[in-house]
Amino acid sequence: MSTAPVIAAVDGSDDSLRALEWAFDAARRRAAPLRVVHVRQYAAWGQADVLVAGPPEAEGDPVLDDVHARLADRGTEPSVEYVALEGVPGAVLPELGTNAQLLVLGSRGRGGFASLLLGSNGLAAARDAECPVVVVPRPDREVHGDGPAEPGPRVVVGLHVDSPDDGALALAFAEAAVREARVQVIAAYPWPVQTWSAPGQILPTQVDQEVVANETRALAEGFLTPHRKRHPEVRADAEAVPGDAAGLLVAASKNAELVVVGRHRRRLLAPARMMGSVTQAVLLHAASPIAVVPPEPPQE
Repeated sequence: MSTAPVIAAVDGSDDSLRALEWAFDAARRRAAPLRVVHVRQYAAWGQADVLVAGPPEAEGDPVLDDVHARLADRGTEPSVEYVALEGVPGAVLPELGTNAQLLVLGSRGRGGFASLLLGSNGLAAARDAECPVVVVPRPDREVHGDGPAEPGPRVVVGLHVDSPDDGALALAFAEAAVREARVQVIAAYPWPVQTWSAPGQILPTQVDQEVVANETRALAEGFLTPHRKRHPEVRADAEAVPGDAAGLLVAASKNAELVVVGRHRRRLLAPARMMGSVTQAVLLHAASPIAVVPPEPPQE
């Protein structure tokens, strides 16, 4: 395992304390140190026309003091470091991912509106951090539909067979290995396939659905091969399912250990970092913790 830390961002809110517990467990499973970070934002940071000479003087950090007391009787593993930083959390938090295994946040912080499903800091970190970002949702998120037919721990990962994300698959297998869980691979394909012959005219598809499902499943199995070799102890089930990928992943999140999605690849005409619509929908609606994995750097 890497010696880079698992970072938990805290602000004293219940959401961040849930993220802290998830991060503590993840660090223990990975035999990694845990770094607990509180980014303190004060008024001058939010005023563009104010020259800031330095952070305000403060004795200690009450948020970190409370976390320290909370973890005081947990033993010596993982080792825990406490760090207080000053700045705008939405800008500072993504930078922490440069030297981290995981960056873990709650779905909302103290400053969030009650109606928000995901706070701006979580959105910024998931979009911009260089390491995988795990967002731990509130326990009251409901997912409709039946749970999985087979009991037991699962790590769910979305796979787009036309543009597979190897980083997302790698994280899903690694997390399944430390959690003694199976990997549920959701490979969605659109159905029915619509063929346009003229403006406003749609022809029925000439493609057999079973053929599409079999081809999707075969492609998925091929992409899983190297990860199965790397983690022979992990069982992985590829499911070729018709429909909307976001809805399928949200439904599969019910009682899952984790849902893993890729962030988004940079495109030639859109070089800025962004998140795809599927990833955003899963972040907003999944019932389990969600890991957003940045794209792997291009091969030179």
